[in-house]
Formats: sequence, C-alpha cells, structure tokens
Amino acid sequence: MSDFKRLVGEQIRHIRKQKEMTQEALANACGLQYSYISDVERGERNISIETLEKIVEALGVVPAEVFRFTHATMENDVLEKQVLIESLRALLSERELQEVKFVHRLASDFINIVEEKKKN
Repeated sequence: MSDFKRLVGEQIRHIRKQKEMTQEALANACGLQYSYISDVERGERNISIETLEKIVEALGVVPAEVFRFTHATMENDVLEKQVLIESLRALLSERELQEVKFVHRLASDFINIVEEKKKN
C-alpha cells in the first residue's frame, strides 16, 4: 500500500469525522459505494482526480485540506516526511543540474546553521 494513499485516506477520514459524517453519508453525497469510501480511507484504493473532487465537494473543504496532514501520529509523521521528500525529488527532477545544485547547497547551508544553533 502506498504511504501517500494511506495519508490521504486518513486525512479524508479525519475530515469526515470532524464533519460528523458517517462513511455511508459521505458515499451517498459522492454517489459512491460505502465500501469504496472505506477502501479509500484505509489507503487501499487508487482514486481518480474526479473521484477526489467528489469527495472534497461532499466534505465541503478546499482540495488542499486533503493534503494537510496536521492530525498525523508519530508514525504518520514519518510517512508525511517521506511524501515531502518524494515531492521535493519530483520537483527537482525536471530542473537543470545547476538549479538542483543550488537547492542542494541552500538545504545543506540551512541544515548546517540549524546544527550550529543546536550546539550553542
């Protein structure tokens, strides 16, 4: 199971529960099967952009909310970190070598500064 699918599914579940909706109510609002919503929330289902749009609209949130993993547990923090690293990798993969080197140098400098401050 993809860590990203699991994070998105958990976020959908988190939002649904905040809205005090059952899986059945969300499924009905989306025109989907209850079992489909259950699979999505467990991260066991690939969903299309169209289906994600239906879920977001039914939950009454902006799309970005589904990718805001603020409720993450410690285990999910690790998963979110992996997703962010992969996102950064994908972002940089299309850039020129010099641009990638520049971002790498910035990140290295930032980490060195943070480490120095920790020592003091």
